[in-house]
Amino acid sequence: MTRTEDEIAGLVLAAGGGRRLGGRPKALLAHRGRPLVEHAVGILRAAGCERVHVVLGARSAEVRQRAALAGCVLVENPFWERGMGSSLRAGLDSLAGTGVRAALVLLVDQPGVSAEAVARVRAAYRDEGSLVSAAYDGVRGHPVLLGAAHWDGVAESAAGDRGARAYLRAHERSITLVECGDVARAYDIDTEADLGHLE
Repeated sequence: MTRTEDEIAGLVLAAGGGRRLGGRPKALLAHRGRPLVEHAVGILRAAGCERVHVVLGARSAEVRQRAALAGCVLVENPFWERGMGSSLRAGLDSLAGTGVRAALVLLVDQPGVSAEAVARVRAAYRDEGSLVSAAYDGVRGHPVLLGAAHWDGVAESAAGDRGARAYLRAHERSITLVECGDVARAYDIDTEADLGHLE
C-alpha cells in the first residue's frame, strides 16, 4: 500500500431510512442488480480506497445480510433518524485513532458519481489540512474529501441533514474544487421520481 492509500479512507453514509421513498432505506435500493450500498463501496474501492467505513442505521441487520460488505468497517449509527449530520459524526468518530489522515465521503444515494470522479477528488489530497470537493459545472457537490484537521470542526457543525455543508460554506476559500461534470452525474435518489435513475 502506498502512503496515500494508507492515509485516505472511504466513508459511505448509508444510514437513512428513505422517508420520502415510503420508508425504503436507500442502502437497500437495487442498482445494477445489487444494493446501492454495495455499489458505493465498489466505487470507492475502484478509486483506490483500501479502507472503507460504512455508516448504517435504518434496517442495518438487513443491510448486513443482503449487501456484500466484506472487508469494510461497519459503523452503527443509533441516531440515524436525526439526519445525515449524525451519520457523518459517527463515521468520523470511527476513523479517529486509525492513522487515517483524510476521509473521502460518498453518499449512498448518488449512484451517478463514478469511480473516476472519486479518484480525481482523491488525487487532490495533499495532507490532513486538505479540503477537496467535486464540482459539477463549477458548483460544489460530492464526493468530498475532509482532511483530519477538519474533522472536529465538521462534527461540531454537522446537524440534521446538512452534514458538512455549514462547515464547507464557512471554509469556502480553503476548498480545492475538482471538476467532475464530464465523468459523473450528481443526482440524488430522494423521491419516487428519482428511482428512474437506477438501473
